[in-house]
Amino acid sequence: MITPLNLVGDVLDRVGLEAMSLRECVRTGLLRVDPPHVLARGLWGMSKFGAMGGVLSMSAARYPDRVAVLDELGPLTYAELDERTNALANAWLDRGFTPGGGIAILARNHRGFLDAVYAAAKVGARIILLNTDFAGPQITEVCAREGVDILVHDEEYAEMVGGVRAPVGKFLAWSGTRRPTSIETLISASRTDSPPRPGEVPKIIILTSGTTGTPKGAQRAEPRSLAPMGGLFAKVPYRSGEVMECCAPMFHALGFAQAILAAGLGHTLVIRRYFDPATVLASVSTNGVTTMIVVPVMLQRMMDLGPEARAGLDLSSLRIVFVAGSQLGADLCTRVTEAFGPVVYNLYGSTEVAYATIGTPAELAMAPGSVGSVVAGTTVRILDDEGREVPTGVTGRIFVANGIQFTGYTGGGGKEVIAGLMSSGDVGHFDDKGLLFIDGRDDDMIVSGGENLFPGEVEELLAAHPGIVEVSAIGVPDETFGMRLHAFVVRRDTALTEDEVKDHVKSNLARFKVPREVTFLDELPRNPTGKVLKRQLAEEATR
Repeated sequence: MITPLNLVGDVLDRVGLEAMSLRECVRTGLLRVDPPHVLARGLWGMSKFGAMGGVLSMSAARYPDRVAVLDELGPLTYAELDERTNALANAWLDRGFTPGGGIAILARNHRGFLDAVYAAAKVGARIILLNTDFAGPQITEVCAREGVDILVHDEEYAEMVGGVRAPVGKFLAWSGTRRPTSIETLISASRTDSPPRPGEVPKIIILTSGTTGTPKGAQRAEPRSLAPMGGLFAKVPYRSGEVMECCAPMFHALGFAQAILAAGLGHTLVIRRYFDPATVLASVSTNGVTTMIVVPVMLQRMMDLGPEARAGLDLSSLRIVFVAGSQLGADLCTRVTEAFGPVVYNLYGSTEVAYATIGTPAELAMAPGSVGSVVAGTTVRILDDEGREVPTGVTGRIFVANGIQFTGYTGGGGKEVIAGLMSSGDVGHFDDKGLLFIDGRDDDMIVSGGENLFPGEVEELLAAHPGIVEVSAIGVPDETFGMRLHAFVVRRDTALTEDEVKDHVKSNLARFKVPREVTFLDELPRNPTGKVLKRQLAEEATR
């Protein structure tokens, strides 16, 4: 029942949250006292283009000569990036683009991606970020569904986008040579003055990582509160004017959000088209990287190089290893902490719910297998199948509420919502310290011989085995037990046998959790964001 006292309490909570968020935004340098002419130019850009387009205008006013982007072609300052994106926006308007239309981007991590994003924001576009792992038919279907007027793509995808209809044009973002259709040519030939006010607020559409069928488009409006930033900054010690190495693909929510945040903080953003673990380690040392944005498999690749790969490198600048996208796991978390120090921040969320929890170094030291505690301004509840909250320690479905959830799929529909809380699609539990543990996907649970089994527990155990690099487990149909557990293992020690894997599980977990089958692979199939493609494993299991 809503009472006046409840309403007053809610208002006071909101005021307190906004005050905390304001304090954190000032501490990081996102908000600061600027000279009047700088403040006027920045606020003018924000009012004209919205937060996404205006953040670049603000940083160009504050830090015109600071390097904004460092990629394989070299450095770009904030002033240069702002002028480039003005020129590209003007060129698209001259070619007939109408604000509110769709601009799709299919590109790896390089300046062309950022040129396209910021220019699209400045013309008030719906910005559709396409996964570089999509197949040609998926790209064609998504672009048709989303109403794409402009397609920006790297040359390597030219054949795949042949079926896409883009009335205003298709433009190369990365090419070995300059061509008439490349955005570089458009930029060099267009005027660099600020484009006119679009009259439309840009919208970002991030595609789910579906590996079959047509991926769904998750649309998100610009936040109207400081709380999303305040909650993040209260957990992670960002500071303005530092160096961020973004290894995660920028078409994914993790990489995209961090790249935009880097611009707001006046960071130098270091990016490259292909991830190479040795190159990244060298870059941390050479460029004085303070923040590294990764998915877990990237950290796994760095650790697999061994300590000799880090010998002689000065990694002391690294303060934040921000990881998300898939399960980090206790063993990998511990190994990374031993290598880099207490700098790991493990975010749990999804494309739809944004963030829910962030594990800080102190929390991960207590429970390296957790994803930390709830972010300020966010509510996380563990519910049973009837929508009732379960006790501490009991596994249930994870539901989240915050101010930056997605607003629904572009093709219609959304995630399940109970009492204002949105399903993350995962199951998990809280411990008595308020730390969240992810036990698996809510559709991953298998019933084997009448016993409920979540593969994640078995994966976590086997991942810590010294003879195993990585592992994934799935349920497969079984005539006797209904379902059985099948483990796929990448060995560090090639002498490791199937029986030894099973015995290790039997010695640590209940007998019904022992995999009935173990298949050894050279590597696990993954998408560009590091998630294991379990559909491919299921196909492998039936061969």
